[in-house]
Amino acid sequence: MRKFKVLVNGEYFEVVVEEIREAAKPAPPPRVAPRPPLKAAEPPAKPEAGATAPASRAAEGGPGVVTAPMPGTINAVKVKVGDQVKQGDPLVILEAMKMENEIPAPVAGTVKEVRVTQGQTVNNGDVLVIIG
Repeated sequence: MRKFKVLVNGEYFEVVVEEIREAAKPAPPPRVAPRPPLKAAEPPAKPEAGATAPASRAAEGGPGVVTAPMPGTINAVKVKVGDQVKQGDPLVILEAMKMENEIPAPVAGTVKEVRVTQGQTVNNGDVLVIIG
């Protein structure tokens, strides 16, 4: 045991401290089961003839298909079918995590489809607008 004099807020206190010399034993490393070897990647399955993907997902692909970059709620739709847009023009306002995100046109062209309405909830990857 050792005695110390400690100054706290302008007042001296005498404290006794006991030194512990025994070190704690380190924990043994965790045991991990061996993993099976990785298999070679398989090519993606091809859709059957006549099969279609859900309309809300970006199955069509292409530069004029505008998808939701994150889940959220559509606060405003700035375009309608037939509108001419330039690259960078705002198409919809998507609210996510209490922030409004302006979704711009990735390409110039004519709005072919608007698949969302104000107040609609969307998921990541849902198709919002198609520009042709």
